[in-house]
Amino acid sequence: MTNPNTTGKLTTHVLDTARGCPAAGMKIELFDLETGNTEPLVSTQTNDDGRCDAPMRDATNLRKGRYELRFHVSNYFAAQGTVLENGQFLDVVPIQFVVADETAHYHVPLLVSPYGFSTYRGS
Repeated sequence: MTNPNTTGKLTTHVLDTARGCPAAGMKIELFDLETGNTEPLVSTQTNDDGRCDAPMRDATNLRKGRYELRFHVSNYFAAQGTVLENGQFLDVVPIQFVVADETAHYHVPLLVSPYGFSTYRGS
């Protein structure tokens, strides 16, 4: 049962560090690793600011458990016309994380270039 007093949510933000701008138009999928379901809970795309228009999960559906965000970086860089000498390096970047408190805000940003990425728990 959902607690109406919770404010928990899951958000993300993608920055293209190679071009120094938000990663607009990147496909992102969210999976619930607890259920083993192979279908994403959410499949969306970043807006012009590199963010999703709505939280990936909010107070009505964020639950404790293990999740995975999949960022489709190869398709993004190909759409930007980024051509690498030896072909694309990164394809889909998976980030697995745990929601321990469904009333908290979990922000999972991705900083990405064609050759590497980093993430952290933001606010």
